[in-house]
Amino acid sequence: MSLLPCNACCCREEEGMKKMKPLLSTPRSLLPAAAIDWCDVTVKCRCRWRWATSSDGGVLCFFKCHKLLLQFLRACGGRLSSSSTFLFFCSSLLVFTLLGMSFAWLTFPPFQHHPLHGEGIAGCQPDNEGSWSIGVYYGANPFSLQPIEMENVQSDKGAAWPVANPVFTCASVLNRTHPSNFVADPFLYMQVGKMYMFFELKNSITKQGDIGVAESSDNGATWRHVGIALDEEWHLSYPFVFEYDGEIYMMPEGSKKGDLRLYKALDFPLEWKLEKVLIHKPLVDASIVEYKGQYWIFASDFSRFGAQKNGELEIWFAPTPLGPWHQHRGNPVVNGNKSLGARSGGRPFVWEGKLYRFGQDCGDSYGRRLRAFHVITLTKDEFWEVEVPLGIGESKKGRNAWNGLRYHHMDVQQLPSGNWIAVMDGDRVPSSDLLIKYTIGSAALLVLLALNILVGVLFGCVRFVFPAGCILPSKRSDTLLPRIHLQLIPRIYKTLNRSSPILRGRMWMRLCMGFLLLLFVFILCVCAVSMVVKCFFGGNGAEEPYPYKGQFSQFTMIAMTHEARLWNLKMYIKHYSRCASVREIVVVWNIGQPPDPVTEFDSAVPVRIRVEPENSLNNRFKPDPLIKTHAVFELDDDIMMTCDDVERGFMAWRENPDRLVGFYPRLIDGNPLKYRDERYARHRKGYNMILTGAAFINSELTFSRYWSKEMDTGRGLVDELFNCEDILMNFILANSTTSGHTVEYVHPAWAVDTSKLSSSAISRNTWGHYSKRTHCLLRFSQLYGGIPLKKWEFNSRNDGWDS
Repeated sequence: MSLLPCNACCCREEEGMKKMKPLLSTPRSLLPAAAIDWCDVTVKCRCRWRWATSSDGGVLCFFKCHKLLLQFLRACGGRLSSSSTFLFFCSSLLVFTLLGMSFAWLTFPPFQHHPLHGEGIAGCQPDNEGSWSIGVYYGANPFSLQPIEMENVQSDKGAAWPVANPVFTCASVLNRTHPSNFVADPFLYMQVGKMYMFFELKNSITKQGDIGVAESSDNGATWRHVGIALDEEWHLSYPFVFEYDGEIYMMPEGSKKGDLRLYKALDFPLEWKLEKVLIHKPLVDASIVEYKGQYWIFASDFSRFGAQKNGELEIWFAPTPLGPWHQHRGNPVVNGNKSLGARSGGRPFVWEGKLYRFGQDCGDSYGRRLRAFHVITLTKDEFWEVEVPLGIGESKKGRNAWNGLRYHHMDVQQLPSGNWIAVMDGDRVPSSDLLIKYTIGSAALLVLLALNILVGVLFGCVRFVFPAGCILPSKRSDTLLPRIHLQLIPRIYKTLNRSSPILRGRMWMRLCMGFLLLLFVFILCVCAVSMVVKCFFGGNGAEEPYPYKGQFSQFTMIAMTHEARLWNLKMYIKHYSRCASVREIVVVWNIGQPPDPVTEFDSAVPVRIRVEPENSLNNRFKPDPLIKTHAVFELDDDIMMTCDDVERGFMAWRENPDRLVGFYPRLIDGNPLKYRDERYARHRKGYNMILTGAAFINSELTFSRYWSKEMDTGRGLVDELFNCEDILMNFILANSTTSGHTVEYVHPAWAVDTSKLSSSAISRNTWGHYSKRTHCLLRFSQLYGGIPLKKWEFNSRNDGWDS
């Protein structure tokens, strides 16, 4: 800021220069205009200061306590000396705004993504505790569990082939009085033909934990929210549900109330009454198990003197679940490092005569992971357990996986068939993620402000002057600022006054150094702006999948390549394997020695190399019985796009799984037919073909048709020209449906096509490539009865994805 003395507000220029001489010895004629602008007070003064005389005769400035800094500057006569400072800060704000908008345009998806919004329910808002959801696992035993998508459970609802985790999210809680920010701590209760799941939901209105319940009639593949089972005036979680003596009980955590309570079902599953208070201590995550004729509770009491939060474990025992309960003589049996799994993480269980329990590893973050323990010794006096493998692998997709960063609870139970089922919660963001981002963003904003002021000082647009005429208050003044503050501020101003001209002089005397300094500061400003935008507007940093009708699913990627393009394939697999809905990547290998999929690629999903006996473009549509998903994403290995674009294309395909849904539209028309690029389709405002170089397709419906005997001639032409396999697929789809709408376009945010940089790409020679494809159009129209492709307009989707 440029500041003037209050007693020189309306002085003449000669008086201003007179006051300036003690500060600058350089003659005015040799100074640049920016250097003397601060003393140019010939412009009519636009402000007047009011003064008051204190009891001791000193001249003091008025101020108010709630505007200390502003009133202090007024008291000292501070104001902008010219419009250059104002213009500088306005210009800086404009530049930073443009930089932030450019960063957001390059990095943020252009379409609004609300993957967890319920139907008309205000919930699923960002929460500093995370975005917990619930998934289902199956296995032959409790230590060989696989996620539901690996079991190939299918549901026609939303074309979920297969159904994928998570199966229950906060958007599944369709209750207008209890909208939820997240769901966690699931417990199962099974009846004949039905399965109930009790869970904690974070109420978006009260910010309090309540107990919800959902039911399933297909062994956990799909869930329907039933309602709220328990809502108290204090926070509830960890709804441990069990049956004893023909009655159904629930023992939720209510440590905020200060005790451990037991509820009995009056009208299962929604009506419960308080049965009794089991233990008058604020026990956390209490779990009951029957073992060797006794009932045992594993829980934590963080109110105990010396207890380590998330690192303490206690044991209580009783002859029945109703009590009376007594403490283990070794309590606390564990009290130490919070990463050791002391805090309970689900229902203890007995398998093959051995007792096991789950514990939470809270070392890096609250609820970071689960650990499994085999309880070897459990008596009223002794306790000994050893850790065993959990049997569930962690996802390598990070934030793009629903449980990529945290999972802290699991309930396993045996099904009537003898197999086991488990429900587990998971989160894609670490604990206090919002707080961390806002702290980093605020720090970056302060750095940006400091850099902006520095540049202003170097260019002479920002000056600091402390007026010598402003009298400091006396020691007796008890209504003014502390004296130490009034003495510190002028020292800061004097330091800035002396250093600013020196810095500017050195910078301009050494133009190279000055340029490098300004370039370095500009780079820091760009980084700071990017950090501010990312922290405050970038969301949780995940490219999440889009649920359709409340369900998620997965697809298989197919890429066709050969040894000359291995370098590109490595980058391709590393990127796309992290996309949330990708289950497997199949590489169709046409030429050369295939790579080792285990050692050659950095992949978050399995990679399978399918070696073909001959080099043919037809191989990309060859039926493959090892593919376990109905949806296949055919994508050339020289196209790079965001995971969010891929997920949007998958969502559009799930809405109409009989269509070819992709990212590259074409319009085929004219007499004779001629192949043209996307600009022609845009100009004519429509398309009737989607290139399969980046498209979703139903492999079970289309691959067998492509390799049918009727298509022998067409496939022969593809081999002859080494081109046009995607055109043939469009003709096949158009001739196999009566609806006519066989293709659908989705606009990608951005896509990089590296085919022009590769000497082995068949489309490198654009003129020759288009000439072959025009020839294919003429031949296919003769073989298959004209052009059956119907034109469809852009901008036909309500969400704008085809704009």
